[in-house]
Amino acid sequence: MTGRAKNILFIQTDQLSIDILSAYGNPVAITPNLDRLAGDGVVFENAYCNYPLCAPSRFSMASGLLASKIGAFDNACEFAASVPTYAHYMRALGYRTCLSGKMHFVGPDQLHGFEKRLTTDIYPGDFSWTADWSKEGFEGATDIRMLTESGISARNVQIDYDEDVTHKAVQEIYDCARSPDERPFFLQVSYTHPHDPYLCLQKHWDLYDDVDIPDPAVGELGDNENDPHSLRIREQHGLRGADISDALIRRARRAYCGSVSYIDDNVGRLLAALRESGQAQDTMIVFCSDHGEMLGERGLWLKKTFFEPALRVPLIVYAPGEVEAGRSEALCSLVDLLPTFATLGSEGAWAGPVEPLDGTDITALDRSGYGERAVHAELLCEGILAPVFMQREGRFKCITSTADPDMLFDVEADPHERVNLADDAAHADRLARFKAQAGALWDSDALTAAIVQSQRRRLLIRAAHKQGEPPVWDFDDGQDDSRYYRGAGNYNDWAFSHLGVAESKP
Repeated sequence: MTGRAKNILFIQTDQLSIDILSAYGNPVAITPNLDRLAGDGVVFENAYCNYPLCAPSRFSMASGLLASKIGAFDNACEFAASVPTYAHYMRALGYRTCLSGKMHFVGPDQLHGFEKRLTTDIYPGDFSWTADWSKEGFEGATDIRMLTESGISARNVQIDYDEDVTHKAVQEIYDCARSPDERPFFLQVSYTHPHDPYLCLQKHWDLYDDVDIPDPAVGELGDNENDPHSLRIREQHGLRGADISDALIRRARRAYCGSVSYIDDNVGRLLAALRESGQAQDTMIVFCSDHGEMLGERGLWLKKTFFEPALRVPLIVYAPGEVEAGRSEALCSLVDLLPTFATLGSEGAWAGPVEPLDGTDITALDRSGYGERAVHAELLCEGILAPVFMQREGRFKCITSTADPDMLFDVEADPHERVNLADDAAHADRLARFKAQAGALWDSDALTAAIVQSQRRRLLIRAAHKQGEPPVWDFDDGQDDSRYYRGAGNYNDWAFSHLGVAESKP
């Protein structure tokens, strides 16, 4: 690499919906810092995650490969140390690599190319959350308390965690400015907000006193209107048949918006540190989320579905002088981040990956339309009966599985995905082509066998580790991490435990 390349600050959120962001034409959430980044950067309007679940999405994103290719089947699959990540590539290009925050790494390697890690993780690094297709249901699924216990919180573990993430990241930015190490930095700052529970600070709740937060565009659907996968997800989350009032939905959506504003405040602290340390002009910024959030659309919440609110993600590249600002309609996905980082970090001189990747440099894509490429996503975790695959090409999205009926949507004409075209004779050829492409890309039977075998191995190891002294794979940052979930006790009880807001006295 000739000369000194610019720093890269990579900011990631968890479960952020584009349906409330001004940058995506939905001025609901109050996010002045993100709005400025979007105004001076490139907003990718059709960016997708490759797996709408935390750990597999992050492993796929970090490696530039679909989750099925690296064995990232669920939230408790080991991310192999032998798989190169963008941190490895950036380090090889001469960057000092640092992580502050959540990556949900599973296994003994808790760095994966990062030279330094500033925080532990909020979730366990072992096999606690291994999916088990031999059982019905899933013990780790969030329950209806996501709605009944939403609202204002003075403090919870997510706020504790993200406060630590920002504090240490800000310190790292100042430390880099005065360090004798002349390498540029690649700093990933990864938040757990606005992931459920839907709780926010009083000050962020109050921001929305006079804001009209719209109801879901598509309300709860009856069983006869729902696809089988959606019914299973609703059952898993305790939503099917539950009495969910409009007031509960509105409270949860308002608290979610408050959490998004909390993220924006933290982004502002990072940007201020760059300015005050004199590094703003020399730092490129990439902002994204690991997946989206249904937020009540169709009566669904969270993720683990291929409908647009859970699958599309915000993606902004801010690189004045390097990448022209504007908007891009090109189809892209999170596996594109690795080659994009490497291209930006090498001033376009990157020699390329050591193996074929599923992604490409998004800054080189034609912004004027969808383009000819397709994007892909997978669901291989609990709550399904067989692997589920998604392909988006042009204006059409196809969802296939050997266990469920096919779904085909024209997301341009039907953005809320209410009309399944799979049984429409006029689209028979299109569906057949999508299914042929899926068959060429994925061997569902072989993948199913690999998933089941992986589950059996990990379940045996998990059971064995309960005998005697278990190994500890969680990253040790030298602080007490007892606040964070390590697989002991009920996850939901842990997640919904929070400090309420004290009544003010006259």
